[in-house]
Amino acid sequence: MADTASNEALVMVQLAQWATMSGVPDATSELFSDDFHPESADARDENVRRVLMWGETLGTMTKRGLISQDLILDWIWVSGLWGRVGHAARAAREQTGVPQLYENFEALAAAQPD
Repeated sequence: MADTASNEALVMVQLAQWATMSGVPDATSELFSDDFHPESADARDENVRRVLMWGETLGTMTKRGLISQDLILDWIWVSGLWGRVGHAARAAREQTGVPQLYENFEALAAAQPD
């Protein structure tokens, strides 16, 4: 049986593959472009939605101990991503009346050291 580090490495590679297949790298390029304005971001925007869903998946997986939070935070600048889409997430919570929406992504971002 493989050790925990090997299993986490496999999960990390699978997350990277899924992100690529889902268009997350292209979405993040858009979110960090000079033309993107975080304060007017909308969770219904395709690129914002991709990053929100990916970040929520990362947050949920770390929350449930399926992959190390330290590993994810070493790999991904989660707080930077949240900084670009957090406004859209909070607006979506307000619109839907669901305060739990994207809470795992936000919690993971808050756990990242400055």
